[in-house]
Amino acid sequence: MPREQGRKVVASNRKARHDYAILDTYEAGMVLTGTEVKSLRAGRSSLVDAFGHENNGEIFLHGMHIPEYTQGTWTNHEPRRVRKLLLKRDEIHKLMGKLREDGLTLVPLSVYFNNGYAKVELGLAKGKKSYDKRQDLASRDAQREINKAMGRRSKGMD
Repeated sequence: MPREQGRKVVASNRKARHDYAILDTYEAGMVLTGTEVKSLRAGRSSLVDAFGHENNGEIFLHGMHIPEYTQGTWTNHEPRRVRKLLLKRDEIHKLMGKLREDGLTLVPLSVYFNNGYAKVELGLAKGKKSYDKRQDLASRDAQREINKAMGRRSKGMD
């Protein structure tokens, strides 16, 4: 059977971009069991409260919820188990150095299949303060109003 081509997004963490300032992004593979892959292919996953953590020179993903596969038997997986992430050694060393800095964390932004392989997009993030979030919302609203006005003007409605 031919391998599926392209990128199919399973889950995205939209709240992460609201709560954190993303400084850098990384793509990592995940060590999964068979029923986890089948559950992901069915489009079932949640990244709420998930984060990356370094342990003994390896990066692990904590808190990601992949529900049990409905047709699974005793071989089913635990929904919130810790999953190992597959990164190159240089990327791991770079991430470990940056994670030791104060206030930086590793947040999963999305889970997707890339040419048949399950991948997770990780963001090196710094938490936003509440006034930063309000400022971002205000600037986004202002930009939306500007775009509306420009659209009306280009159509000759103003």
